Amino acid sequence: MKKIFVILLLLALLVLNGCTNKNEIKPPIENSNPQESKQSLTIKDYYTYKENTNYIYQGEGNEYASYNVFVDYIEGNRVQIRSNNGGTETVQVLENKDGELNLLFVKGETYYRENLTQSPVNKNEILLKEPLVSGTNWTLADGRKRSITNVAVDVATPSGTYKALEVTTEGEDNKIQDYYAPSIGLVKTIFTSNEYVVTSTLSKIENNVPLIQTVRFYYPNVNDDKLYFIDKKLSFKTNDLTKIIFEKAFKELPKGEISKVLSPNVKIKSLYLNKDNMVYVDFTKGLVSEMNAGSGYETMILQSITNTLGNYYGVDKVYITIEGSPYASGHYMMKKGEFFRVDLKNSVKLP
Repeated sequence: MKKIFVILLLLALLVLNGCTNKNEIKPPIENSNPQESKQSLTIKDYYTYKENTNYIYQGEGNEYASYNVFVDYIEGNRVQIRSNNGGTETVQVLENKDGELNLLFVKGETYYRENLTQSPVNKNEILLKEPLVSGTNWTLADGRKRSITNVAVDVATPSGTYKALEVTTEGEDNKIQDYYAPSIGLVKTIFTSNEYVVTSTLSKIENNVPLIQTVRFYYPNVNDDKLYFIDKKLSFKTNDLTKIIFEKAFKELPKGEISKVLSPNVKIKSLYLNKDNMVYVDFTKGLVSEMNAGSGYETMILQSITNTLGNYYGVDKVYITIEGSPYASGHYMMKKGEFFRVDLKNSVKLP
């Protein structure tokens, strides 16, 4: 009996030992090179603009060094950002592709909101290039030299202190140092030319906020044959369609003796500024079929649409179509390409 008991005990110990080994967590093998043990960061880790986010930078050395950046559109590996420095608004399109962050497109004086992520390239400037290690360098189209000069610079800003990647751009008589922090993006820029220094530093990040634009809308008053305008604050989230925001705003009538521009069932099918510097807007057929207006009222509706859109895009010509065809009704028969012109002479502010 004693022998049988010893054998059973030995078998039990072997089984328990096997279970222990099966679930054992082995300690990681230490890397003799601590630098190799760190996971390499990529451009995506450093340049992560997020939707519905406003980045606020405070500047020194120049009146336009302070600015804010809002994310207009994110489409695939491209992002469209809007920069406002108090003097102008500039739209930029950037692309993260094949280990390079490229500034593809820049358009200044862009006060309207439109998806330009697929616009033809007009800049093509490499902002960051992998591998993100000291010594990586490249030459810009204008001959300036750009390189990664440090990968762990302590940068103190009002928004926090970061371990940042330093990218230095050398010109003939100036130097630019850009600092990028993981999960944040650009946190500081220093421009130096002789003794002239301009800095822009990230001071605040506002999350889950929309872009607010003040837009002047025009409405007809059939009682005195005048157009009345009112300034409305429109709210745009990242990737919002401008045509939908405008369609809704047109239908929301302010208080006062004014008449509607769009009936409830009318939709704006497309809205954009064309390269011929003319706004193109296409409506569903309800714009005409549900208008129920005489020639005078119809003229005022069309002028309200033209004045509103022309003023927003900063042009004086608006091409109105119905389901892709030139505007036509019992009172109008527009030819292909024939446009309506902005006319503010008969317009007054809504009391």
